[in-house]
Amino acid sequence: MTGVDVVRGENHLLRGVGWTVEADHRWVILGPNGAGKTTLLQLAAAQMHPTRGTVSLLGETLGAVDVFELRPRIGLTSAALAQRISPRETTGDIVVSAGYAVVGRWRERYDVHDLTRAGILMQQWGIAQYAHRPFGTLSEGERKRAQIARALMPDPELLLLDEPGAGLDLGGREDLVTRLSDLARYHYAPAQVLVTHHVEEIPPGYTHALLLRDGAVVASGAADDVLTAGNLSDTFGLKLALTRTDGRFTARRA
Repeated sequence: MTGVDVVRGENHLLRGVGWTVEADHRWVILGPNGAGKTTLLQLAAAQMHPTRGTVSLLGETLGAVDVFELRPRIGLTSAALAQRISPRETTGDIVVSAGYAVVGRWRERYDVHDLTRAGILMQQWGIAQYAHRPFGTLSEGERKRAQIARALMPDPELLLLDEPGAGLDLGGREDLVTRLSDLARYHYAPAQVLVTHHVEEIPPGYTHALLLRDGAVVASGAADDVLTAGNLSDTFGLKLALTRTDGRFTARRA
């Protein structure tokens, strides 16, 4: 992204954002409510266009490419996508149908390769035993893992995770962070971008951080340089103390 603004009416959702994600990067985006995190991810997912500036995705430029050809190359989990999933749809169908970029099965035909890949992903994300269960009967943690397995189904080049830890209890959050950390360290995994409000949800292995406030970038770069008490205090408008233990962060009011 180069010089990106997103304006709706008199509201600037993003202001002058410049940001580059390389294939081996694992980014976390942090910021308070209304900072522009979800808007940034919608641009990265080719779900919207910037008002000003340039967004280039996977070698293509938004505005000069058919986004319907681009979107299948990007894996996305978000609250908006979760709301589109019928609670009656089985977990296995939710995962495998991502190959056709639809939510749930209709009249598509899937070959052995598709079904095998879906089975492997469900096994990796701890939901294989729920393949025939309706999505609405899963716990919040199981639903989040099902959505990530779905996002990985088309073997994307970019994986975008919008607040995957939201609504999880302590056990669910820790299980998710561990699985995301394993994925981050996997050499052949796609580039990853995770949006969160909480430093406690940053998986070890994430290499870069972007801090947003009021639609503008506060700091961006290597996680070790960006994730400091000073930068977080500026981002959240509150004096914060930051500690790090075994690769995990904790923040509290100073």
